[in-house]
Amino acid sequence: MSAGTLILVATPIGNLGDMTQRATEALSNADVVCCEDTRRTGLLLQHLGISGKKYIVINEHTEHDACEEVVQRILGGSNVALVSDAGTPGISDPGERLVKAALSSGITVSAMPGASALTMALVMSGLSTSRFVFEGFLPRSGAERTQRIAGIVDEQRTVVLYEAPHRLEKTLVDLELACGALRRVVLARELTKMHEEMWRGTLHDAVKHSQQVEPRGEYVVLLEGAKPPAPPTDEEITAALRDEMNNGSSKKDAAAKVAAKFGAPKRKVYELALMLK
Repeated sequence: MSAGTLILVATPIGNLGDMTQRATEALSNADVVCCEDTRRTGLLLQHLGISGKKYIVINEHTEHDACEEVVQRILGGSNVALVSDAGTPGISDPGERLVKAALSSGITVSAMPGASALTMALVMSGLSTSRFVFEGFLPRSGAERTQRIAGIVDEQRTVVLYEAPHRLEKTLVDLELACGALRRVVLARELTKMHEEMWRGTLHDAVKHSQQVEPRGEYVVLLEGAKPPAPPTDEEITAALRDEMNNGSSKKDAAAKVAAKFGAPKRKVYELALMLK
């Protein structure tokens, strides 16, 4: 008996009309459906006219233990579909561990493309889409949260975060303190739904907005990338050259170190070094 396939199936993030025909067929043909919540997925399948499926719950608490059972079912010939409550499985939702386990066992992994709050919010944001970084949900507290936010401060790509409504204000306050009041931000919520909203402004105004309007539904937070640092002035380069030379470096070595430090052209830095007495 040949092994089955693990199929990742994207599901609507709000509007059920976004379910694709291929995704519907994949769920209909699957022998087993892995999902976060059988009630929620059951309602979706009922809407699609699909019934009689075997469910295996895979959420943040069960994914580790469920992987072995799912892999064995696929190796035994079953086709397994994996869905999350909404969107693309594996993106800030369970799935990554199961995919790795399946691939390690030589199982074919396929996917049905579909809705993703990440990409939808990004293309509507008005911020740069040419380069971006996805941070998912920030740690709720502690050193790890502090480190993650510190890494965002100088990030020049658009930063995309997910956040729960009851933690939105705290995250915006922390971002304002770290990145400055004037950094542009976009708050996306209720995407594809009747009350879809894209709020745009500065971090300072976003904090006030979150305090005045009760946040509802999960948010996609899109943060403008940091501006590139200004190139060093001749005075800054000269001062750095002097420091290196006072510490015993030759003009040639000082120029090489300062050029590397500032990312400045080596020839220009060396010319400035030659002018020093």
